[in-house]
Amino acid sequence: MAKANSQPLPWLVAASRLAPSTHRRLFWLFIFAVAMAQLEASVVVYLRALYYPAGFAFPIKVIPGHIAWVEIARESATLIMILSVAWLTTRDPWRRFAAFLFVFGIWDIFYYAWLWVMLAWPPSFFTEDILFLTPMPWVGPVWAPLLISCCMVISSVTIFSLRDRYRKIRVHRWEWTVVLLSAMSLVGIFMWPASTVLDGGMPPGFPWLLFLLVLAPAVTVCVRTWNRAERPRHPSRLFP
Repeated sequence: MAKANSQPLPWLVAASRLAPSTHRRLFWLFIFAVAMAQLEASVVVYLRALYYPAGFAFPIKVIPGHIAWVEIARESATLIMILSVAWLTTRDPWRRFAAFLFVFGIWDIFYYAWLWVMLAWPPSFFTEDILFLTPMPWVGPVWAPLLISCCMVISSVTIFSLRDRYRKIRVHRWEWTVVLLSAMSLVGIFMWPASTVLDGGMPPGFPWLLFLLVLAPAVTVCVRTWNRAERPRHPSRLFP
C-alpha cells in the first residue's frame, strides 16, 4: 500500500524559510516593537498609579475629558509610529503590510508581558481589560487580543517567506471583503460593552464562541491565500 503524503501544509513550510536579510529585518522590527511595548506599558503604569492606586478593576473610573483626549491622541500616535516603521522597512507593498502586522502583533504581546513584569498584572489570560479607547472603549479578556496578535505575527512571517521565495500572493476581492467584515465584526464585539462600562457597570460575559466564529473566516482566507501562492512568471526582481 502507498504511503500517505505526510508533508506539512505548504504555508507552514513557508513560515520556516526566510532569507538572511529578512532575519535581520525582523530582528530589528522585533527590538523596536518590544521597546515600544515597554514605553506603552510604562504610561499605563503611571495612569493606574493615578487613577487605580489599589489596582485596576471594573467598574472603571472615567478619567477627565481632556486627559481622555490626550490618551486617544497617544493611541493614534502609536499606530502612526507602527505604520511609519513598516513603510520605511521596504518598498514592496506586501512586505510593508507584513512589517505592520509583525510590529503590531509583537508590540501587543509584549505590552502585556511588560505589564506583568512591572505590575504582576494581568493575573490570568481571562482577566478583563480596556484594550483601546478609539473611538470608544474596547473591552475583552486578555487572551482575545493576544490570539489576534499571534495570528498577525504568523501571517507576517509567512508573507515575508513567500516574498523571499518570489511567490506571487493573490487575494481575491471577495476574500478582502471577508477579512474586512471579520475585522469590523471583531471590533464590534470588543466595543459592544462600552456603554455599560462607561455608565459604571461591569462588563458582561465575553462572547468567546462568537468571537472565534467571527475570527475563523479571516484565518481561512489567510490559509487559502498561502496555499494558493505561486511563483510569478518573471521572478527576476528582488524586493528590497
